[in-house]
Amino acid sequence: MQYDTLLGPEGQTEFLLGNEAVARGIYEAGVSVAATYPGTPSSEIGDVLYRISDRMGIKFEFATNEKVALEIAAAASAGGLRSFVFMKHVGLNVAMDSFVSLSGAGVKGGMVVLSADDPSMHSSQNEQDNRFLGKFAKTIVIEPSSPQELKDFIVMAFDLSEEVGHPVLLRSATRISHVRAPVRFGAAKDKKGWKYQKDPSFLLLPENAYKAQISINERLKRVTNSRYSENFNRVYGDSSTLIITSGAAYNYVDEALQMLNVKARVMKIGLSFPLDLDVVSKEIGKAERVVFIEEGGPFLEEQVLSFSALHSINREFHGKLSGSVPASYEMNVDRLVGFLSKIFGIDFPVKDKTLGLPERAITLCPGCPHRATYYVVKMAMKQKGIKNAIVPTDIGCYTLGYYEPYQLGDFVFSMGSSIGSSNGFTANAGERVISFIGDSTFFHSGIPALINAYHNNHNFVVVILDNFITAMTGGQPTPETSPPFRRVDIESVVRGIGIKNVFTIDPYDLNNSLSIFKKALDSKELAVVISKRECALEVDRKRSPSEIKVFQVNQDKCSLCYNCVSNFSCAAFYIDNGKVEIDPELCDGCSVCSEPLVCPFNAIEVKP
Repeated sequence: MQYDTLLGPEGQTEFLLGNEAVARGIYEAGVSVAATYPGTPSSEIGDVLYRISDRMGIKFEFATNEKVALEIAAAASAGGLRSFVFMKHVGLNVAMDSFVSLSGAGVKGGMVVLSADDPSMHSSQNEQDNRFLGKFAKTIVIEPSSPQELKDFIVMAFDLSEEVGHPVLLRSATRISHVRAPVRFGAAKDKKGWKYQKDPSFLLLPENAYKAQISINERLKRVTNSRYSENFNRVYGDSSTLIITSGAAYNYVDEALQMLNVKARVMKIGLSFPLDLDVVSKEIGKAERVVFIEEGGPFLEEQVLSFSALHSINREFHGKLSGSVPASYEMNVDRLVGFLSKIFGIDFPVKDKTLGLPERAITLCPGCPHRATYYVVKMAMKQKGIKNAIVPTDIGCYTLGYYEPYQLGDFVFSMGSSIGSSNGFTANAGERVISFIGDSTFFHSGIPALINAYHNNHNFVVVILDNFITAMTGGQPTPETSPPFRRVDIESVVRGIGIKNVFTIDPYDLNNSLSIFKKALDSKELAVVISKRECALEVDRKRSPSEIKVFQVNQDKCSLCYNCVSNFSCAAFYIDNGKVEIDPELCDGCSVCSEPLVCPFNAIEVKP
């Protein structure tokens, strides 16, 4: 879309992605500072701000990681400015050290932290419900259910944060961040001026942190007593069955009830912590049966059941704790119909809606420099007789190296864990250790682990796959990107640690890359290979179609060894009636497949 439409006047309606609605929301809220580290499903917020934040009057930064991003926003809030930080759910884990302290310090300017959770792990390594982290950190937790509510709740969240002096965690989810819907614009508020006054509450020494615990609880009590709690929650319907729901899960409730032809009283919670349990208990008092429908864990359910047990409120409760509602994976209408039919005692056949379509192969893009890197690493290992190497990998496009034919990926937990775990493997295992990490991930959390490896004299090979961009989340800049940023050179950082065996290669040059990888594998101490070539998608965006040289297979020269298909395995190759062909629509023109190390028969040529 044309992001300029997000600057439209009050009353204008646009068909927005949830994340685009977030950008409009912080514009309306009068936010002055925003920061992030890109992560799906929150990435598009940063894409918008990267392009039009100057016209929004917002100072925006892509930070090196989520902890730094949160601290940028916290400092702005300490100076009385409204600030916003956003990340995917696992990003909050990285920011947790400062996030937990944020409630103790409190805020001056309103501060909102957006966590975009990823139920069913569409693009993540785990499934976690960050409402629990919000409660653990004693922050206010708010849950929108639609793009419109994303925008509106952000504006209200800033008002609430500023009035109470407390940070707010706004929890989105994939199906809210990535759905499109009409969003009606509100008025944009004036931005506040910088007004920083030194306050011991920001300096969390033990004596100040001790005093802060009392103010945290006082602020949270003010939330349920304020007029704002009524604005986030609503109740409708008339039935002896009460459904308590929130967030993305709410979107499926009405349709499921219509399909089953049953009625329920629905309580939609928008302010899920601190939960106004007095209001909730009044609704439970009118019901005979209570059903909890939540995206993620039993967050509301645990709070309500604890309160009910304390006050001897006995009802027929159904939820994740009772086993009536599935504990894992994201909600949808069919899942709701399945378990609601059992709760209501209705025999409702659920149709099999699978289409039987073939699965799309998981593969690197045509022309991806990572493919060439993996290809020569495999070749170097074979030529050096290395058979049982341990290969930790990391979070990024290069996780696809795990799949055939490369099968280079044995261990990944989180950002930076490739180098961190390599320290452990090298210290304890007898096998050669080869670690893969991307450029953005290296800046994010790879550097401390690499310092540890050098300091403790660990001997393994680190391969930094440098494609000049944060590719998997949509092409956001890294600290190496320039202009307009100041460029940070990876090789200089690595050499600055003290590492001597540092090699930079162009992965498209297979012969030289193979020679260097063998040298790195022979090293008796820590070695770093920086595989440097721009992301193929970014290159394609910069050039016209006429500049792309498409390749073809000369069938007269082809020996049908199938090395290009079986071992190099570019997505543009396919076999038709036993012959190797190249799809001209997919060919990127990188020319790597034409090198003798891939095709020794010189059968791959530029198409005339």
